[in-house]
Amino acid sequence: YQRCIVHQVRNTLKYVPDKDRKAFAADLKTIYQASDEKKALDALDRVTEKWTPKYPNSMKRWKDNWDAISPI
Repeated sequence: YQRCIVHQVRNTLKYVPDKDRKAFAADLKTIYQASDEKKALDALDRVTEKWTPKYPNSMKRWKDNWDAISPI
């Protein structure tokens, strides 16, 4: 299992249906393009709050692997 940001995004999106994939990917981008770790964590919380009701396991690995995948 590779824990780089590219693989993290791909692994997350493969479980999201096509109808939501574009919006979900745009939200993920706010995490990995954040200018500092605090902003990235804030974005992670927002994305998790938004998508977890619809896709309960979608963001779990992001939280679990944050230390390894944190781009900052």
